[in-house]
Amino acid sequence: MSRIFVVPLLVAVLLTPFSEDWLGVPRHLLAASLFLAAAFTDYLDGHIARRRQQVSRLGQLLDPIADKLLISAALISLVENRLAPAWAVVIIIGRELAVSGLRSIAAADGLVIAASKVGKFKMGAQVLAITMLILSSVRGAPPVANFGQAFPAIQVWSVPELREAVRHFLGAGATTATDWQVLLYTLGRATLWVVVLSACLSMYQYFRAFYQSAVARAALEREAALAQTKTTTHGAVEATTRAAGRMPAG
Repeated sequence: MSRIFVVPLLVAVLLTPFSEDWLGVPRHLLAASLFLAAAFTDYLDGHIARRRQQVSRLGQLLDPIADKLLISAALISLVENRLAPAWAVVIIIGRELAVSGLRSIAAADGLVIAASKVGKFKMGAQVLAITMLILSSVRGAPPVANFGQAFPAIQVWSVPELREAVRHFLGAGATTATDWQVLLYTLGRATLWVVVLSACLSMYQYFRAFYQSAVARAALEREAALAQTKTTTHGAVEATTRAAGRMPAG
């Protein structure tokens, strides 16, 4: 519930000057704190539930909803602030919807699809990427001037601010807060690539696991039906034989 309630506040902090104007706190610091605190509750509630063996249907329903609301709100806000490319966010959110639909279908058929290791890695990389991108913002805008042109995580030489930051880190001048934000922005964009690739891979694994489970279940059902047919046929033959044995001769 806390993650769900944090979502509108996080969006307000990311997309408006509320933090600077009313609280006197840079929005990227407050937004990153809110996001990390909300993400930590995802680990905390799972840990408490497993330790105390307290699992409820309401919790099973709200936990994935809260996760997807938090991640989707943060990513869409980053697109609005030009800190993340829309194509990557579409792939990530589309994957979440596809996997949620698959799990719903599997649950309706009595199949349980466990979370994969790649999916857990994707979640961790996702939190890391979003945090770095939030921290890299300068009053809600990217710290580089060529956003949307050459991709900083690949063609780093095409980003003047990054070249300047690297020179400062190597000792040619004083390192500034903007230099750190440019570095975080570049690392965040690079990590976003990792998130996209792991999202596609984990989605493939989920669909493969569902297909394999469905095929195995169908095979078991066919074997059970065949065994039932053999049992029924064998019983009918025995009954016919016994009846024939009791019939008077000719």
